[in-house]
Amino acid sequence: MAEVRDAFRDECARLGEVLRTLEPADLDRPTGCPPWTVADLLAHVHTGAARLAGMLAAPAPARARVDAAGYFDATKFSPEVDAARVEAARVEAVRVEAVEAGVRVGPPEHRRASGPGLAADFERAWRATLAAVDAHSPDRVVRTRHGDAMTTTQFLRTRVVEVGVHGLDLAAALGRPPWLTPAAGRVIADLLTGGRALPAELGWDRLTLIAKATGRTAGSPAEQATLDAAGIRLLRFGRQPTKLS
Repeated sequence: MAEVRDAFRDECARLGEVLRTLEPADLDRPTGCPPWTVADLLAHVHTGAARLAGMLAAPAPARARVDAAGYFDATKFSPEVDAARVEAARVEAVRVEAVEAGVRVGPPEHRRASGPGLAADFERAWRATLAAVDAHSPDRVVRTRHGDAMTTTQFLRTRVVEVGVHGLDLAAALGRPPWLTPAAGRVIADLLTGGRALPAELGWDRLTLIAKATGRTAGSPAEQATLDAAGIRLLRFGRQPTKLS
């Protein structure tokens, strides 16, 4: 838990630093996660980072049945679930804009959330998650919105993935260098490889591994052959581990 907790804290804190620098126009930029804009994607990350606090407040299932790798299987990415995820992010983006504009309902027509305001709202969310985590055993079981029963540690691993990988999407949308923190990079890479070391001949650093395994960067047949020879099957979000295309 200590490693995963530190990774979540570091990656959220780093994203908060970026949020403070955003201008209103930045929020309208398109991202590599269509149809989301930067504002929509940030809302999705905010919701994901905050989710565990509410889960820990609910009754605990009897036992864990899914780990972090199993959480990202194909059933979590059906068209219906994806549509709900897209809409939820848009609703949350509207909520943040409304709060920043000082209104209770409805999107502001001419004002957008400020960078410092976004950062403060996000910091409250992820710190509330850490406070809830610290108040429970790492093995405390929670139930996800998909119905999975997982330990707190395993679900927090998925939150590191959400903040870290979508951080790469945000960096690309904003035209900035990736800001993935070392702690988050280690946790995500370990999940993608099942804890196995990559063949040295690939020459991949963690950023390259994450980008290729999540489809942000294309892989090659030669790279796949190297992975096959080493007996490594990378975890692919949204489907069972398969070969690079």
